[in-house]
Amino acid sequence: MKRRAGEREKELKKKKLLEELGENRLPYMTPADADFHQLWKTKYSKLIFRKSDTIPEELHQMVQEGFLTLRKHDCFFQDLVRIKGKDFVTPVSRILIGNPGCTYKYLNTRLFTVPWPTEGYDIKYCSPRVHDACKALIRLNDYLHIEAVKALQGQNLFESKEIKDSTVIDREQNFATSFMEKGSVSKDQSSCCVSEDDYISLKNRTSYNLTLLNYMDPLQMLYLKQEPYFGMGNMAVSWHHDENLVERSTVAVYSYSCEGSAVEESNEQKLNGRDPAIWHVGLKVAWDIETPGLAIPLHQGDFYLMLDDLNMTHQHCVLAGFSPRFSSTHRVADCSRGTLEYIFGQCELALQNLQTDSESMALSLKSLETAVVKQVEEIHNETSLVLSEVGKEEQIEEQRNETLSCFLLVLTERQKLRKEWTARCQSEAAESLPEDQKPECHPFWTDDECNMPLPYDLEEVIANLQNLVQSVE
Repeated sequence: MKRRAGEREKELKKKKLLEELGENRLPYMTPADADFHQLWKTKYSKLIFRKSDTIPEELHQMVQEGFLTLRKHDCFFQDLVRIKGKDFVTPVSRILIGNPGCTYKYLNTRLFTVPWPTEGYDIKYCSPRVHDACKALIRLNDYLHIEAVKALQGQNLFESKEIKDSTVIDREQNFATSFMEKGSVSKDQSSCCVSEDDYISLKNRTSYNLTLLNYMDPLQMLYLKQEPYFGMGNMAVSWHHDENLVERSTVAVYSYSCEGSAVEESNEQKLNGRDPAIWHVGLKVAWDIETPGLAIPLHQGDFYLMLDDLNMTHQHCVLAGFSPRFSSTHRVADCSRGTLEYIFGQCELALQNLQTDSESMALSLKSLETAVVKQVEEIHNETSLVLSEVGKEEQIEEQRNETLSCFLLVLTERQKLRKEWTARCQSEAAESLPEDQKPECHPFWTDDECNMPLPYDLEEVIANLQNLVQSVE
């Protein structure tokens, strides 16, 4: 329910912003604009950009070979996502790689990690080269973690100095050099302004547990959406905040565009705004029509960091160039409710309220307290056992009424979710996918499968509950 309310709020904000703009377009800047660096420093200071020559060549080679290997083995897939109640297939193909058992959810779609090599896990890959590709990505992950910690430490130092010294020299004069590229900052050096607790917090907010890999060849796309606010051109990914992240955690993005002759030809032309042949990351202050946006070119092997709360206060998009492009987007995903270990734990918790009669072996519930029932139902435990006991006359009437109301609420929500998922599986977008990529309506069962305690379609059960509630009012 909160998710749907959030989607409605965002849609209203977008509608209001477009109404205020009318036929106009907001201004944006590229590195060619004189005020670009000043705008970056004042409005986008938590975006850190690094050119490819700051990264070890060996790491570049490993990662880029890994991208090509994964594509050669058909590991990238377009995702079926849901936006504003409609199903779409993403123009970008993706694969999630990370810690074993982790998941990542975006646009109402949950992805499961292909595990990268992890100590203590016996992970079997379809090919030794796929193993090497995943190993390269965890190497990149470790490198970006270290760079992100340095960047956060450096920004803490930088901000402290600006408070103490109003005449601080502008360190953002060169697009290719962020203030952290002047040199590394160690923990010992930063101890004067970063406590041990703060340092642990910085480390946790940069301990990436997965990476979402993206691939797209724009010239193979029949249609790409146009950027609506600034007139920045073709978008590979629309304006958004990244979802399902630990609060204030850093996002790191490594870009690898397969640049060629199409780019070179475009560079010979005089262009206003961003070069359409070059991939860019676009940034804007969320729901703001006063602050100009940024369009930053991304070349082969560049990477950038979105620090601290930048992902919450700003939005970003990916602007397509002409050449195919891979990216590896490293995140600290909030896996508190999205791992197999968590799901097993919840099932164990639900089963603690179940007991078996020693003679008849019949199953029954230990407690019908509303809090216990609600917890069990939210974990999706089988509900028929509970419903049969709710009807027992010896149950206290007040407790019975409370339990019935609780059931009615959770089962109505479950029926709504089942209908939504069934519709998604049968949508036109889902049907357009290759057979081995189509979503499955699972679990699903028919009424004649007597081993299931409740029907898949809960309409009749809900109607019976509504009658029971009305009869006791």
